[in-house]
Amino acid sequence: MSNCNRFVPVWNRRDLLRASANSFGLMALAGLCGQEARAAAGAVGAAAGPLTPRPPHFPGRAKRIIFLFMHGGPSQVDTFDPKPLLVRDHGKPYPGEKPRVQFAQTGNLLRSPWEFRKYGQSGTEVSDLFPNVGGFVDDMTVIRSIHADNSAHGGALLQLHTGSDTFVRPSIGSWVSYGLGTENQNLPGFITLCPTLGHGGVQNWSSAFLPGDYQGTPVGNASIPAKEAQFKFVRNGETPRDLQELQLGFLKRMNERHLQPLGPDPQLEARINSFELAFRMQSAAPDLLDLSKESGKTLEMYGVGQTQTDHFGRQCLLARRCAEAGVRFIQCTHSYKWDQHGNLKELHAKNAREVDQPIAALLRDLKQRGMLDDTLVWWGGEFGRTPTAQGGDGRDHNPHAFSMWLAGGGVKGGCVYGATDDYGYYAQENKVHLHDLHATLLHLMGMNHERLTYRYAGRDFRLTDVAGHVVQEILA
Repeated sequence: MSNCNRFVPVWNRRDLLRASANSFGLMALAGLCGQEARAAAGAVGAAAGPLTPRPPHFPGRAKRIIFLFMHGGPSQVDTFDPKPLLVRDHGKPYPGEKPRVQFAQTGNLLRSPWEFRKYGQSGTEVSDLFPNVGGFVDDMTVIRSIHADNSAHGGALLQLHTGSDTFVRPSIGSWVSYGLGTENQNLPGFITLCPTLGHGGVQNWSSAFLPGDYQGTPVGNASIPAKEAQFKFVRNGETPRDLQELQLGFLKRMNERHLQPLGPDPQLEARINSFELAFRMQSAAPDLLDLSKESGKTLEMYGVGQTQTDHFGRQCLLARRCAEAGVRFIQCTHSYKWDQHGNLKELHAKNAREVDQPIAALLRDLKQRGMLDDTLVWWGGEFGRTPTAQGGDGRDHNPHAFSMWLAGGGVKGGCVYGATDDYGYYAQENKVHLHDLHATLLHLMGMNHERLTYRYAGRDFRLTDVAGHVVQEILA
């Protein structure tokens, strides 16, 4: 007999809740068990040391990232995104609709004052601003369709570094250190060279709610020449090393005694770890920053000692030394130079002369040492610039389209991905949001951006928030 006509009782809400009470309890128990499992995993990591090397989610192509940050916003249509129609229609009104929200008003179309030339076997076009970098296009992917959400420097820098333009969140360097640890226990996992103090300042290399062990460690800042930049509070010329060791041991025992009745305290634990790391760095840090051990030929290649290139050349050379020493994330900052609302031709040219030779030297050096294959070099600014003129010879902020490039570390060489419209105002083809870029960077390091999470304030946070897709097409 068929059961289709069998009587089915109708339940009210009280009956339903009573019958399903056990299921709700099991769901809650599963959640608690999951939290305990995550806490146990964290305890194991803490016992081994917060910066102990940890295996990636899957084999990554890159072991480290070097971020070459061009603070201010380089113009995509003057660097890596040639626009023939912009040349043809110079001086005419932009034929499309300008963004509803603009940082400031702009006028008619402004052609690039630089020519674009094809480089390498791939024939990738690069402007005359970067003749040395252009020689390495066969090792890089140029992404011409990056876009973001904020047209002001402060919010744009925060989104570039942390994924959020409105809230304090951990920096990408902190996420990388949290996920993978460091290969050298005598150095931080995340070092930022001559970082900017403006437009978000320390929030751009902050660990935010991640444990303080993953905070970026600055070497100097943007107001100090790179030749004078040092780690703070590392040298101790007054107290012998064996006495420092006794002091640290005593301090650690006092802090651990303080922790026993209170339970875990991430801030205090991070402070204990920072004391111990600073002690270990006394031997490693001076050697890391000592460029006198480099050959004269190497210093010349990076432009060290030359007026225009010394500052950024030192940063790029230090970045290579940090990469060799096992630091996971290294940032070099050319600050605050690329914000040309006027005088574009003179100042963009000056900026490029300061960084073109050092960047090419870094790529060449890494390649010669066999390190480019597992080192991901990332170049870019917080946004691009408008193809329309401002202040006569200038361009306004433009988060709707800009270019970045990646070299080595598992990306395709000689690749150009994505496209902007005919004038370079909007990303149009194969658009890549900063969330997508962050997801791709983590993927190249062997981490799934959806699994790299940290529970804070009752929620699992991640670098890409609730968005982001890996750009599979640029992976080698």
